[in-house]
Amino acid sequence: MATFKKDPDATLDYTFDWSAYLTPLSDVIQSATFVADAPLITSNPSHTPTAATCFVSGGVAGTQLTLTCRITTTGGRTDDRSITLKIVNR
Repeated sequence: MATFKKDPDATLDYTFDWSAYLTPLSDVIQSATFVADAPLITSNPSHTPTAATCFVSGGVAGTQLTLTCRITTTGGRTDDRSITLKIVNR
């Protein structure tokens, strides 16, 4: 699982690139949802045929929190990918 640093006062966008997984299957994203450990807040979810993005705010310095992207494809697949956000004052 990849780890990224995030300031507790920052609102940043995070993109999950699903192209390596979906292209060989000739499948595309139908919907994308995001789940984040509290106190992270997700907003403005969006997706293209092969990538999903959301904005994330919040967090407490000194913690590590998980952000998960769950997609459903037009081919009926559902899958998750997660990253760790290390909350640090920057």
